[in-house]
Amino acid sequence: MKKAVMVIAPEKFRDEELLEPKEVLEKAGIAVSVASMRLDGCRGTLGTQYKADMLFRDVRSGDYDAFIFVGGAGASVYWDDPSAHALAVEAAKKNKIVAAICIAPVTLAKAGLLQGKRATVWPSEASQLTAAGARYSASPVEKDGNIITGSGPAAAREFGEEILKALLGSDEEKK
Repeated sequence: MKKAVMVIAPEKFRDEELLEPKEVLEKAGIAVSVASMRLDGCRGTLGTQYKADMLFRDVRSGDYDAFIFVGGAGASVYWDDPSAHALAVEAAKKNKIVAAICIAPVTLAKAGLLQGKRATVWPSEASQLTAAGARYSASPVEKDGNIITGSGPAAAREFGEEILKALLGSDEEKK
């Protein structure tokens, strides 16, 4: 069974960017865990209360097939977090899917993963992506290799579907 981990901020994660991709993945049989900087009381911008399954510091790149950074204003807590950068880089080196939506692609950009890659982000942060060498597209969802980025809440379901296609496609590539 394929496994994904979704990383949320403890405060002000974007509700639909967690819930919609999670639903898409789980309906297809993907086991989804949610990690954050604390277990209890994670609160979304729209009021969703969520109890994370694990602490972010306990996420290991070898344990999952996809690593998904959820957006929302709170996602900036991971922008300059060395452990978030290390996890994303290590997962990418292992050819895992690394995804981020809304403002969360800034974490991937600051980790050096978007250099020369097509990527999208919430428009207010486009300059951060281009400054890190990304080719900003302004598309709702962008996939470049194993990196998937989404622009925000309106793209949450499409973002989840793109991650699912990538997860299922990796089985086809092995045949």
